[in-house]
Amino acid sequence: MIEDTLLALFTPEGREDPYPHYAALHATGPVAPVDGGLVVVSGYEELQQTLREPALEVHDATFNARNRKEIAGLPSITVFADSMLMGRAPGHLRVRRLMAQAFTARQMASLAPTVHRLAADLVERLAGLCADGGSADFMAELAYPLPVRVIGELLGIPSADLGRFPPLVHDLGKVMDPLLTPDALTAADRAADELLAYFADLVAERRRRPQDDLVSALVRVRDADNGRLSDRELHANLILLFVAGFETTANLLGNSVALLLDRPDLQDALRHEPRTAEGYVEEVLRYDSPIQLTGRWAVGDVVIGGTAVPKDSNLLLLLGAGNRDARRYERPGDFDPARPGIKPLSFGGGPHYCLGAPLARLEARTTLPLLLDRIPRLRAAGAAVRGDWITVRGFARLPVTGAAR
Repeated sequence: MIEDTLLALFTPEGREDPYPHYAALHATGPVAPVDGGLVVVSGYEELQQTLREPALEVHDATFNARNRKEIAGLPSITVFADSMLMGRAPGHLRVRRLMAQAFTARQMASLAPTVHRLAADLVERLAGLCADGGSADFMAELAYPLPVRVIGELLGIPSADLGRFPPLVHDLGKVMDPLLTPDALTAADRAADELLAYFADLVAERRRRPQDDLVSALVRVRDADNGRLSDRELHANLILLFVAGFETTANLLGNSVALLLDRPDLQDALRHEPRTAEGYVEEVLRYDSPIQLTGRWAVGDVVIGGTAVPKDSNLLLLLGAGNRDARRYERPGDFDPARPGIKPLSFGGGPHYCLGAPLARLEARTTLPLLLDRIPRLRAAGAAVRGDWITVRGFARLPVTGAAR
């Protein structure tokens, strides 16, 4: 039964390897209604439709007030409700257009040297730790610090403050996981309060002394008094940039390196042809997506993939399953960086497609060749430890070693 398969996904074994359960869901059909008004979407084309369907909305403040009354007003819930992540039209589009200015192709090109410099510095440190038989945790030494430093440069966060962000961002991000526990919710609320206070202070400082950074630019928009951005929206979206950019990129890097540790042939191919890093990263996004699921709710009756979805249904969108749909990809369980036509669902789609996707890709395809060039015999140095999320798939620890060049 589909209910049993869903329950299996939420077990420790399911979090370790969800892909057999996704295959079982594919066998039941790409859209599967479940008792209690839940609809599970696992097919690639059906997910594409769902992500773009106007009658399906994100879990916004209205949804929370109706369906999550006991937590709807908590800081960790409202900070995302105030952001473009959970915003609805027309406010969502208004804020998104402002934030999108930081992620244009031109901006990514100008940011590339900075990403290269930051990645090279961290790779150099990792190589030093791995020299002479040493080892290090790739997640702690590179995967987590890199996106924090990149976003810090983009926003203009003082470097002395960056160390406080990883634990706070991690705690706050867990509020988006279906496995949210009371302790995790308490930690998320504390993180939300601390981050809101930090960004309120930073905004006030940039208002007094503007700099050439995104925070100063957004403060200028806010202070133009044209209604395009409120204080709450400004603070919430600055936090969102850290949360979204941190977890997705860190786990994209970790998942990429885990595959390299298991497959020396992939290391050799990428080392000898660094230009193939782009295809490698796209296949990692498809094969082992750092974001496995998201949700929507039906604000009207709709038909998805031939299945009627009544108004007020709650939809579970299994992006990781869609990326392994055999109707879309031949041999979906094989990792093939040369696979043609890779278009992963990992960054969502439609109006809520992840703005930071180009930056995450830039960081990954910049870092991997640097890593393999500097540590040409990269290998595992112990057992990897998976994170305990289901929404986010990645590693808490990934020990590595190898002779440095």
